[in-house]
Amino acid sequence: MTAPTPQELVEHALKASRSQACTVLVRSSTRANLRWANNTLTTNGVMQDVTVTVVAFHHGAEGTSTGSVSATAASLDQVGRLVEAADAAAAASEPAEDAAELVTGDATADWAERPEETSIDVYADFAPALGESFGRATAQSRILYGFVDHEMTTTYLGSSTGLRLRHVQPSGHYGCTAKPTDLSTSAWVGGSTRDFRDVDAHAMEAELVRRLGWAQRRIDLPAGRYDTILPPTAVSDLMIYAYWTAGAREAHDGQTVFSARGGGTRIGERLSRRPVQMFSDPAYPGLGAAPFVTATQSSNLESVFDNGLPLARTDWVRDGELTALLQTRHSAGLTGQPVTPYVDNLVVSVDGGTGSTDDLVAGMQDGLLLTCLWYIREVDPQTLLLTGLTRDGVYRVQDGEVTGAVNNFRFNESPVALLDRFSEASATGPSFSREWGDYFPRTATPALRAPDFNMSTVSQAQ
Repeated sequence: MTAPTPQELVEHALKASRSQACTVLVRSSTRANLRWANNTLTTNGVMQDVTVTVVAFHHGAEGTSTGSVSATAASLDQVGRLVEAADAAAAASEPAEDAAELVTGDATADWAERPEETSIDVYADFAPALGESFGRATAQSRILYGFVDHEMTTTYLGSSTGLRLRHVQPSGHYGCTAKPTDLSTSAWVGGSTRDFRDVDAHAMEAELVRRLGWAQRRIDLPAGRYDTILPPTAVSDLMIYAYWTAGAREAHDGQTVFSARGGGTRIGERLSRRPVQMFSDPAYPGLGAAPFVTATQSSNLESVFDNGLPLARTDWVRDGELTALLQTRHSAGLTGQPVTPYVDNLVVSVDGGTGSTDDLVAGMQDGLLLTCLWYIREVDPQTLLLTGLTRDGVYRVQDGEVTGAVNNFRFNESPVALLDRFSEASATGPSFSREWGDYFPRTATPALRAPDFNMSTVSQAQ
């Protein structure tokens, strides 16, 4: 017997639901990956998965309640059990605060198409070049460790209101760590991609060799505030966190850095004296994301009642001014602002930003160059003060050149405050967050130079 199609799973769930309304999300994905260590491939494989989310809506005398159930499901019987669970959860729940009329619509032209898939063939050019890098690393007393992943996810959204939407999302990322055979230091290079045609294994290796060369000289520095260059990777580490905390409801309730003194939100206030732009756009070249809301459950950032709502470019910060926060239809009613839902990408740019990270290094007299940040945690939500550690390469810059590697640090910084304090910015380009990229790979950011980045303590992490 052949497995039911995603469309058949959607239709079966909608027909089986006993609730007054229902929305179904089916995500069909294939994932191909390679992993290597000690200059040899260790694992590779292709995985397939079908995840179904059923959101039931129960209309009662006091309002509409919801029940949302998600699980791996590939048969009509499995989907039927999810529907029963969602119906029961909706009937037993309290009325939803974010209740709204469900989005209506028809089937899009591509609704009937099959899910798109990836395969191990996506690495047809990358893998042979990686093998050549293994040979050179072994001959030159280096060890390479790394992982590449490519996923194709096709989402089908159907609603009892007639809505039928489909979206194909390619996602990929790569990361490689290099160490000398004595394990005295390490360097990391990583990035995101949609299809691996733009990933050059030889260039990745060359950058790792350059960074290990920088680290042949070791310099110990104390904690303190340093003139610091954050490359796009580190900038995305920080700005993604800022984006994820930009929920309008929490800001309206006075809980975040985006809350106004005396009540309400800071929309309309200037966050930076510089021409900073921060926006999301589902149609941004190279960072394409779902053009409609796909919420599996309601939260401070999303609402299941908004599923299927069209998405477009949203400017979160324009010319340094906070212009929008993440708004569901419910939070927009509370704040009196337009509906600006979550979009699955983020772009940060600075008008006049030119050149690259290397260009910022060339203009620095004395300071630090980071690689990436990790183990990032929130210290104070009112200022969005974050703490975390540097990782896989902190380098000393003197007279425009990297002169050695320094010890790791714990940092304490607010990405919102940083937007007002940076002194220089490079051009914006595709970036990949070492900390959050597995969950949020679609970013474009500049490198930023912060004249007083707070390295609060020395870290013993290697």
